Amino acid sequence: MDVVTPVAATGLFSYAWLLIAIPAASAALLLLIGRAGDAWGHLLATLAPLASFVIGLMLFLQLLGRDVGQRSVSLHLYDWISSGRWNIGVGLQVDQLSIVFVLLITFVGGLIHVYSIGYMAHDERRRRFFGFLNLFVASMLLLVLADNYLVLFVGWEGVGLASYLLIGFWQHKPSAATAAKKAFVVNRVGDMGMSLAIMFMLYCFGSSSFLDVDNGAAELPPTAALVMGLLLLLGACGKSAQVPLQSWLLDAMEGPTPVSALIHAATMVTAGVYLITRSHAVFAESEAASTAVVIVGTVTLLFGAWIGCAKDDIKKVLAGSTMSQIGYMMLAAGIGPAGYAFAIFHLLTHGFFKANMFLGAGSVMHGMDDDVNMRRYGGLARLMPVTFVTFAAGYLAIIGFPGFAGYFSKDHIIEAAFERNPVIGVLALVGAGVTAFYMTRLMLMTFLSAKRWQGDGESGGSGVHRHPHESPLVMTIPLVLLAAASVVGGAVLNGWIEGWLDPAVGGERAAGEQPGLLHVSLVGVATLVVVAAGIAVSVLIFGPRRTIPADQPASRSPFTLAGRQDLFGDVVNEAVFMRPGQQMTAALARFDSAAVDGTASGTGATLADLSSRLRRVQNGFVRSYALTMVAGAAVVGAVLVLGRLG
Repeated sequence: MDVVTPVAATGLFSYAWLLIAIPAASAALLLLIGRAGDAWGHLLATLAPLASFVIGLMLFLQLLGRDVGQRSVSLHLYDWISSGRWNIGVGLQVDQLSIVFVLLITFVGGLIHVYSIGYMAHDERRRRFFGFLNLFVASMLLLVLADNYLVLFVGWEGVGLASYLLIGFWQHKPSAATAAKKAFVVNRVGDMGMSLAIMFMLYCFGSSSFLDVDNGAAELPPTAALVMGLLLLLGACGKSAQVPLQSWLLDAMEGPTPVSALIHAATMVTAGVYLITRSHAVFAESEAASTAVVIVGTVTLLFGAWIGCAKDDIKKVLAGSTMSQIGYMMLAAGIGPAGYAFAIFHLLTHGFFKANMFLGAGSVMHGMDDDVNMRRYGGLARLMPVTFVTFAAGYLAIIGFPGFAGYFSKDHIIEAAFERNPVIGVLALVGAGVTAFYMTRLMLMTFLSAKRWQGDGESGGSGVHRHPHESPLVMTIPLVLLAAASVVGGAVLNGWIEGWLDPAVGGERAAGEQPGLLHVSLVGVATLVVVAAGIAVSVLIFGPRRTIPADQPASRSPFTLAGRQDLFGDVVNEAVFMRPGQQMTAALARFDSAAVDGTASGTGATLADLSSRLRRVQNGFVRSYALTMVAGAAVVGAVLVLGRLG
């Protein structure tokens, strides 16, 4: 595999650090200035990612005009660690892979900031919220622009911190505080794998730079490549909420809705896909590690779809959907050179339509007094037309309706999955059908079924009074732009994105390895048939003429029950890790108290007792001391006499 050597930064690329510095400086100012920034802080925070987007767009255009061999640019900022054979600097790498992430993060992140101006308008801590959003964006930009794994890890941890702060932003709610802590702890498990992988790189290569790892990966023994790949996969599972570290994602919906959109569309959960793709040289040396990525992605895409079928909380349906769609991306990344570009292609289109739908869900909640239960929705299409039309664009994109964004990107992954293994292909196809089912269910229950809320002089199934209304322009304009991207994004990127990314991810394939036209056509037709079946089943069960209970019915279906319990992820974690961990901690505490503290305390008590006994000899009477001296002299004399006699 050819490794592209980055060229030194010149011209505009010398200022690439501003991409990170602008939102980071804005975050620092907003979080340190105090209430003096309450009146204008949200405006400054919104300008920051938009400014980074403009810079990123200019860099992208410059890369576009360069020869392929000149499209990887390295910017050294300063030396960080110099010890022995390790010389680690802080630097940035602007190439085909990092720049598309920069554009996604800043474009979608900027629109989420704009939306948040309206969504958080009445929150008294709005300035702090926007400061945390800026911190999130800056950390993610550092993660994708770093030129080595150690600097990437700094951004990786920054993303974890920002997610903790934002998921638990409404910490007055115990559920939000618990969800933030859960996300933080679960991600620490993945971060342990990531940190061990970096240590292993330093041991094997004496460096953590992408260039040195890519150059040295071919020399790794098979076992070393497998271990390194599995450690990287563990890190990716944590950030991207893949099985078995997926349990935090649905609880994270306790944060404000713009946070959910940012996490699911542009930042945190995309980090794992980026890591696997960036580490393509390592996975190329271990078929077992690549297969593990495929298995994890396939299992997660089915698990997420299963959960999405059972939830009534609109945000949790979308969260299950994110698990599933990221699973598709991981599946594609695990396939190798044939799938890397498709993984990123779907990541980009997913960023458009998932941000669109999460913000659309926030718009619905805004009009329904923050109620998230779809069983108390219905009939909202007429009352919230902009939200409905834009959400519908995202819906058609995610189910893979022909011509929409997801149609192009997801179909490529399913085709590649069939190439890899027919069983994996069939499972990916099943996931597409289930996606169509639960997303159609969401559309019907929210917008098209009979209303199940009560307005002035009207009756509804839930008896709950609501006054649904369209959101203000500051919230609907981002929806319109994201809906447009959900419609045309796939068609614009299709075909071009593979050629653009291949040099950066080692994804070039020989002509003989390209799938045949018949194969592509058959898979495409099969996908459309399965998607149509999923839609038909959903309409049959939840169609406009069907009665949907306003309250959650008592389901006896094991399928639904398991989905509502998040496939018992928390139960498994509690049984396998939490309870044994608590018991081990209690046992160690008892050992510490009895053995360690007991030994230390016992030694002290013994010395204290001995001292108290010896102290009795020091009574202060001269006669006692004289008697002791006489006795001592007698003992000495006796010893001398006995010595001579002997």
